Amino acid sequence: MYNSGRDARDGDSVNAEKEIASRNVQMQAKRFYLDVKQNRRGRFLKIAEVGASGQKSRILMGMSTTTEFREKLDELIKYHKQTDSGATDGGDQHAFKFRSETIVRENRRYFLDLKENQRGKFLRIAQQVSPSGMRNQIAVPVQGLEDMRDRLVELMEECGTDDMAEGVERLPAPKSLRVDNKMFYFDVGANRRGMFLRLSEVRANFRTAVTVPEKSWASVRDILDEYIGKMAEENKEGAKEADEKEQ
Repeated sequence: MYNSGRDARDGDSVNAEKEIASRNVQMQAKRFYLDVKQNRRGRFLKIAEVGASGQKSRILMGMSTTTEFREKLDELIKYHKQTDSGATDGGDQHAFKFRSETIVRENRRYFLDLKENQRGKFLRIAQQVSPSGMRNQIAVPVQGLEDMRDRLVELMEECGTDDMAEGVERLPAPKSLRVDNKMFYFDVGANRRGMFLRLSEVRANFRTAVTVPEKSWASVRDILDEYIGKMAEENKEGAKEADEKEQ
């Protein structure tokens, strides 16, 4: 129910963003920013991780997702407190997973993985968006999880947990269609130029998309109706000719 800056389906929507509230948390050499923003599609939470080098990573979620996100954080914090601080195997240089939680909302999935590497324990929060399958992720040191949870609760109490707000357009929900080995995704978005339909075709190792402005939808529908009508007539004539030959 939201769109956002460079992660948006159409980049111009960034100009319509408005910040509602913000919090930040310092953890080791990292700083995390929790920002509630609003654009023409709704309200959403942006969590940004900024490292010592200035490199920035971020994830986004609708405000209606924050309740479940907070609950998952509570579960993972409790789980971490109940487990030993144990060290990783000295010969294993790779991070390994202690516990995982998943949140599924519309065309987005969020993966919360409690892990550990040589630098310590951390929570990896990854956001996967269909149909692209691309992942954005941040890594939060476990020492700062409670601070992040508390700042999140403050924002939820201040801004609410509803995606929609005054002045926000209520856009149709996304739809999908499977045809043989392909998936088609229909997503309605909005930017300063107006509403649009993003039609994406996805199959193995391939993705393409087109954007159709709302003012053209009726014309596209008329063309499709014309093709459907013509094909129906041709199929009907073909069936009639086949019947006559059999007779």
